[in-house]
Parts: sequence; structure tokens; C-alpha cells
Amino acid sequence: MAALYRRAMDQVYLLCVVIAGIALVLISAIIPWAVFTRYVLNSAASWPETTAVLLTVVLTFFGAAACYRLGIHMSVTVAADMLPPRARRVTDFIVELLMATMAVFMIVYGIKLCQATWQNSIAEFPFLSVGLVYSPIPIGGAFTLLFIIEHLTIGRPPDGGRDPHLPVE
Repeated sequence: MAALYRRAMDQVYLLCVVIAGIALVLISAIIPWAVFTRYVLNSAASWPETTAVLLTVVLTFFGAAACYRLGIHMSVTVAADMLPPRARRVTDFIVELLMATMAVFMIVYGIKLCQATWQNSIAEFPFLSVGLVYSPIPIGGAFTLLFIIEHLTIGRPPDGGRDPHLPVE
């Protein structure tokens, strides 16, 4: 069962990375276009800034979930690193519980936010529901919660939680 869950989390992780990567590439293409239209053509396009902000929401919540799974997110561990191994395990467990609380918060209140704003639209994109734009919040929270369950039940992924495709530090 653990191997099946690990494989499923590998697929969820890959999905998060692909979505976040696509969002990052699109942001990187859209921002130069905005600069070009504003400063070269002297006619700023109305959609690039809004699109970049919307894609940043996607990048943030899917990217954060992927980073959390591998333990490559931002964290301050100075005090925890100085603890003896047993106290460190207790601290790590408490951190996972706090993160689970945050993930549940993102799911519950993210869904409420999506529901409350579903009928609203964005001025630059009248066909796009604001609730849909906010959907990465509860989805990212759900993925993060699944990764926390993985950490608590079968541990972090092999290789110390490092993505084998990333260079070794």
C-alpha cells in the first residue's frame, strides 16, 4: 500500500511541477511582451499584467506544494538543527501537524473563496470566473495535505527528499 501511495504522490508531484513550470514559462514570455508594447510600441496592452498576476497564483500554490514535498521550500531550521535527534523528530512532527492545519485552512477557506467569487469576472477577461482563478488555493492545499500524509505515514521521498533531476548542492 505504501508503494502505491508513493507512486500516486510521485504523479501528483509531477503534475504540480508541470503546472508550475508552464505558469513560469508563460509569465516569462508575457512580461517582455508587456514591456515591448508599452515602451517600444507606446501602446500598452491591457492583458499582460493581469495574466501574469493570475499565473503567479497558479505558480505559487502548485510550486509550493511541490517544494514542500521534497523539503526544498524556504524554512528556518537553525534552532531545530541544534536539537538532539529525538527532539528533532518531535519538532518535525509538530511542524507537519502545523502544516496540515494550514493545508486544511487553505482547502476549506479556499473553497469558500471560490464559491463566493464564482459569479464575478475579471475586467480584462470577462469570460473568466474569479472563483476559477482562485481554485489553485484549495487544490494546492489538497496536494500539500496529501504530501504531508505521505511524510507522516511513509516518510519523505527517497534520496533525502531531493529531486533526482536537481543538481546536488
